[in-house]
Amino acid sequence: MKKLLYLILFSASSACFAQKANKDVTFLNPATVGKPFGYSHAVIVDLGKNNMVIMSGQVGLDKDGKLAGNGDLTSQTEQIFTNIKNIIEAAGGTMNDLVELNYYLIDASQVQLVRGIRDKFVNTKQPPASTLVQVSKLFRDDILIEIKATAIIKKK
Repeated sequence: MKKLLYLILFSASSACFAQKANKDVTFLNPATVGKPFGYSHAVIVDLGKNNMVIMSGQVGLDKDGKLAGNGDLTSQTEQIFTNIKNIIEAAGGTMNDLVELNYYLIDASQVQLVRGIRDKFVNTKQPPASTLVQVSKLFRDDILIEIKATAIIKKK
């Protein structure tokens, strides 16, 4: 009887804490961006009339996982914005749907260079909200910048 009671309590508690699939969340890893290891490039959250695309921080790695420009902030930044564009397009949007950019930069004095490249990709009349943080190091010594982005895409 005691074993039966433990079994019932264990089953009930397991059912209460079991995760259920969330139909409002989709994980996105487009083939146009390098294969991620241990994370997703983006998560799409259904907001009803819109989809919010929350992107993982992007670095200057191309779709084959090769670094664009060792020691070259310009090449790395261009690749990052290309990756962001590819993710947004795979989610059904355009770069005009970008609402937020968070920059993690080894040398914040290079912000004008980064903005110049950004301006080739975004709506400069209504640029996304932004945050810039200078960091001492990113996950690899040859990575000079990482950018995290969020987009809101109107459903068609």
